[in-house]
Amino acid sequence: MELHNVWFVLIAFLWIGYFFLEGFDFGIGILTRLLARDRAEKRVLINTIGPVWDGNEVWLLTAGASTFAAFPEWYATLFSGFYLPLLVILVCLIIRGVAFEYRVKRPEERWQRNWETAIFWTSLIPAFLWGVAFGNIVRGVKIDSEFEYVGHVWELLNPYALLGGLVTLTLFTFHGAVFAALKTVGDIRGRARQTALRVGLLTAVLALAFLGWTQIDSGDGASLVAMVVTVAALVAALVANQAGREGWSFALSGATIVAAVTMLFLTLFPNVMPSTLNAEWSLTVTNASSSDYTLKIMTWLAVIALPLVMLYQGWTYWVFRKRIGTQHIADPVH
Repeated sequence: MELHNVWFVLIAFLWIGYFFLEGFDFGIGILTRLLARDRAEKRVLINTIGPVWDGNEVWLLTAGASTFAAFPEWYATLFSGFYLPLLVILVCLIIRGVAFEYRVKRPEERWQRNWETAIFWTSLIPAFLWGVAFGNIVRGVKIDSEFEYVGHVWELLNPYALLGGLVTLTLFTFHGAVFAALKTVGDIRGRARQTALRVGLLTAVLALAFLGWTQIDSGDGASLVAMVVTVAALVAALVANQAGREGWSFALSGATIVAAVTMLFLTLFPNVMPSTLNAEWSLTVTNASSSDYTLKIMTWLAVIALPLVMLYQGWTYWVFRKRIGTQHIADPVH
């Protein structure tokens, strides 16, 4: 396999890891408004991701940096053409991180309520916009012969991309609800399972429509297999959730994300950003990649660094594996 193909697979792997981990992270943020009944339960939900949310975002930084180094033409066209939505996502992630840290710095109810509102919106907006962005990447955008995006930002809000945004929003919320059921005890655990069922059923309808549209438009045999796996994993996650098997349900909801994102990358390859103006102007793994020498250096760095990062993050999740409930929430110290 040529190195530019290897790096396409590695970048797909990084995005899959990011959506798997940040998916339930965003879902928990959304559920602070939909699931929690009081401030104590909001603290329980936030504490389930407290030790790991910043580590989850490392996958986004790594995916972006890898795209910049391995496929500079893809990076340049993507970040210039999608500048406004990506800027909104970046601002949300910054505010979200500040909200996690500053929420309990003062005891006033208004102060804490405002930061909790910020956590909700800065989780919901990126969860939606990532689906819109990847919907447009797969569908294709207006790229000219100079590999520059010549469309208008509002053209990114087309029906296919908006449906993709709804899919990621509901899927991440479902993933977060399953994670909440896995990580909590008491009444909130049961309500998390009920929420997962309702959101999961809605997700199944939206995902089937979006993935079916994708398959009809640009799919092949491999993407069809990935689509079947996605739907089967989602249905199995719902069944496991109803049976009270939270561990299996979380693993299967994660498998749903893995299979769905895999399908998108399968339909995309060998393109990295199709042109709707002329197929010959599309960015591909060949014309958008860096030199072989650059890719060789990056490959050696990835072989050394990536396993270490994964081991460290896995250890973090193992250390903070226990369930928590409102009885474990201590009074804040200001």
